[in-house]
Amino acid sequence: MTDTTASLTAGARRILETASALFYDHGIRGVGVDTIAAASGVTKRTLYDRFGSKDELVACYLRARHDRWRADVVAAAEQATDPTERVLAPFDVLEAWGPSRSVRGCAFVNAYAELDDAGHAGRAVIDENKGWLREFFDGALATADVADRAGLAVQLLVLHEGAMVAHAVDREPSAPRRARDAARVLIDADRGTRAS
Repeated sequence: MTDTTASLTAGARRILETASALFYDHGIRGVGVDTIAAASGVTKRTLYDRFGSKDELVACYLRARHDRWRADVVAAAEQATDPTERVLAPFDVLEAWGPSRSVRGCAFVNAYAELDDAGHAGRAVIDENKGWLREFFDGALATADVADRAGLAVQLLVLHEGAMVAHAVDREPSAPRRARDAARVLIDADRGTRAS
């Protein structure tokens, strides 16, 4: 259970879980409130009573996914004893999520492509998700003895995002591991720059 879902009733959690699977599998625009309500076994009125609108349900879906992702990355980083391994934790989690949670790629990138209104509540969650990952890399690199922490954080973010695309679109199961290997090369190269 995530921070987002902890305060929801059991019925609201069921609606959110159903909507989340439908949004991820079929797209946000491809799934209507009628479909979500029917698949959840509730009325549209119940859905609106719990979430207010489809837009708020979309934002809640993205928030719950972000909370799960963040918790998994933080847990993996906390288990690592080596500073470089902490930096690489998002790549490990990406590989662990694999086909079960990321068969269609990044839920946030997919949602961004559909939510063209910059004021949509879901867009703020998307921004937070990508910003958090960049900040995670930057913070983890603080103890990894690198020269260009901010620049390297962006490089790692780009590698991570590319691994998700290659994994989903190219159906390349080794993409997260190969991106992790490339990230290690970048970190080691940056350290070499600092030493010279």
